[in-house]
Amino acid sequence: MFRTGWSAAQTLVENTQVKVVIVGLEAGQKLPPHPQTLAIYHFLEGTGWMIVDDERHPVSAGTIIITPNGAKRGIEAETRLAFLATRMSKAE
Repeated sequence: MFRTGWSAAQTLVENTQVKVVIVGLEAGQKLPPHPQTLAIYHFLEGTGWMIVDDERHPVSAGTIIITPNGAKRGIEAETRLAFLATRMSKAE
């Protein structure tokens, strides 16, 4: 789940309604802010920050953040960070 130099993501489920991935970031790695559909993030390990529409939220094991459709979101790992992301497909 972790890979030096880049985030490692493994898709667990993907269909027309939802995509579920587990992601590992090493300390200091970042996912730059980007817009996305409605999503739920459940942090499993480590500490860091989640940025949602320019607002910074501290994250650690057990933190759950729900991001609305179209919100820009990014993640910064302070320590080795693992999370589960569930993204809903865009409604037709």
